[in-house]
Amino acid sequence: MVSSTFIGSLASRAIFLMSSHIGGRADSATYASHTVDALGTLQQWYNRDTGLWDTTGWWNSANCLTVLADFAIVDESASNSLNIPEIIQNTYDQAQKTTVQAKKTLSAAGLPISSYTRVPKRAVIGERGFDNFLNDYYDDEGWWALAMIRSYDVGVQGLGDQQYLQAAVEIFEDMKKGNSTCGGIYWSKVGTYTNAIANELYLSVAASLANRIPSRKGYFLDIANTQWNWFKNSGLINSDNLINDGLTDACKNNGMQTWTYNQGVVLGGLVELSQATGDKSLLDEANTIATAAITKLSKDGILSDGCEPNCGTDGSQFKGIFMRNLHYLQKAAPSEPIRNFLLTNADTIWDKNRNDQNQLGATWQGPFQDPTAGTQSSALDVLVGAAAVA
Repeated sequence: MVSSTFIGSLASRAIFLMSSHIGGRADSATYASHTVDALGTLQQWYNRDTGLWDTTGWWNSANCLTVLADFAIVDESASNSLNIPEIIQNTYDQAQKTTVQAKKTLSAAGLPISSYTRVPKRAVIGERGFDNFLNDYYDDEGWWALAMIRSYDVGVQGLGDQQYLQAAVEIFEDMKKGNSTCGGIYWSKVGTYTNAIANELYLSVAASLANRIPSRKGYFLDIANTQWNWFKNSGLINSDNLINDGLTDACKNNGMQTWTYNQGVVLGGLVELSQATGDKSLLDEANTIATAAITKLSKDGILSDGCEPNCGTDGSQFKGIFMRNLHYLQKAAPSEPIRNFLLTNADTIWDKNRNDQNQLGATWQGPFQDPTAGTQSSALDVLVGAAAVA
């Protein structure tokens, strides 16, 4: 096992060197202003009729919704000017009426690839594809559960209502049915792959619900504790403190790619679990994974996935998910190296990965290319995080 102190020192040095080449740091208001500009561009892809974002996929749209909700929590006034509460409600109303069904495969490199086919629209929601935000993939369900939880968090400030939290509970109960023979849950209802992301989402949703439903805290917390104890002993975390994509049929680490989002969702799950239990050592475990990812998965201080620049619709979302959860960790356990990393990436995106329409591409260090709602929301996760921690 690599020393977390050693990893942290390397990460600190790499981040310092990168940030020394960038001018004076912007303040929180400047990052918030950049976020408002980029959110305006994201909403040009928003389809009010479907409640989803054109040019990206089903689960990606859940992440688009999450970045809006996160910004509403950071800056309520700017959120209102962007009509974020109304967009959240419209997405809740319309997205689960979608007329598409999802299918997922893994590329030879282990990159998830989602495809969608249209099904006839019927009058009854229960006869269509994703009623109640459910489909055949437990990770897709987890993304929507977290989006609903963050939408509820906006509502706690007086902008929403309990329907979002109830939707998250119903999604969680469906995820709970996915028991894997390796422990945890399967990736899907139509296969037997036990992967990291579905299980990290299951942990994060359980711990998040424990913190938001006091009357059922014991129920959700017991599941979250059991899930984390299984996950950290499952072999998914390798000797570099990075998380590989999944387990073999023999329930061993499969050695597949250490995608950035696999290093990210677990951070948010551990932040929520620490809050629910009062156990601060969980934040230390999160920091070990975070600093390993910063060191091993960055180029000159900028986060990068191995599939770049051709990560497809799914892979282009991964980095923002890591940075979103890194922002949650930074709020819970402030660290100057992590703060610098967030701000350095935000500065680089704005300087090198943006066109004159404030569109943001997939390769944060540039060159700018191929913007979609997915690449936009992924980069926006960094800008929102910067506004929150600057």
